[in-house]
Amino acid sequence: MNNVPMRSTAPINRDNLMSLNEKKVTPPLSYQNLDSLNARVVAAQPTPVPGHQNTQYSAPAQDYQSNQYAQPRQNVPPVQPAPAPIVQDKPVPPLMNTTQKGQKVPLMPSGPVASIKACLGWNVLNPDCDVDVSAFLLNDSGKIIGDDWFVFYGQENSPDSSTRFLNDDGADRELITIDFGKLDPRVSKIVFVLTINEAFEKNLNFSMIKDAYVRILNGSDNSEIVSFKMDEYYENVTSMMIGEVYKYKDSWKFNAVGNGVSKDLAGLCELYGVQVV
Repeated sequence: MNNVPMRSTAPINRDNLMSLNEKKVTPPLSYQNLDSLNARVVAAQPTPVPGHQNTQYSAPAQDYQSNQYAQPRQNVPPVQPAPAPIVQDKPVPPLMNTTQKGQKVPLMPSGPVASIKACLGWNVLNPDCDVDVSAFLLNDSGKIIGDDWFVFYGQENSPDSSTRFLNDDGADRELITIDFGKLDPRVSKIVFVLTINEAFEKNLNFSMIKDAYVRILNGSDNSEIVSFKMDEYYENVTSMMIGEVYKYKDSWKFNAVGNGVSKDLAGLCELYGVQVV
């Protein structure tokens, strides 16, 4: 299978796959680092020489030494670490046609469906948990049909433009849209996966997640076809296959999966056949 680049120009590897969310943060200013900066500025000034005219600085040397910013402050309390971020819970929207784990439901309540929206949400018990949604487009063998045939926050569209990743500022957190009319005929299953960013590095897992759900909406009128809310969360799981849509005898169905693995996004790519270098 050929390596197909994503939005970045480099080939897919663990570093560029898992580092897309990294942010560099400048530490806050404090009395200590302000004083140290001023002290270094004062130390760099030339000392006036008695009997000579100092054209660059008009103040005498003792004025620099008595400068209040050049002296270390006394009894300054230590800088306290920043408090952990507070992640607000998001209400779970009404789930109208709920199903149970392992149950399979046709995506045609009143006739064929041309497109769907897979809307996903969750809340966290640990504010360090940064959850993301991915969708893998698989063939009959359960493998991806090409290295760029999965969508997530770093690759928002499938090559055939049938499947898109979107952030949702409304009722849900993230969603995947699928246009069956544009879908490559080799695709027979699309798996929706929740992953925790940097789960291994930060010792995070799905026992720190709650309220995870997926609801499948009809793309034409946003009516709910089926929904599934998880009720099983495990410490040994870092990625959760929450649900999937699959083709069966020329019609599409939804399967409430609710099974997880101890893999990160790069590990899932390898599991589904993506060549990660």
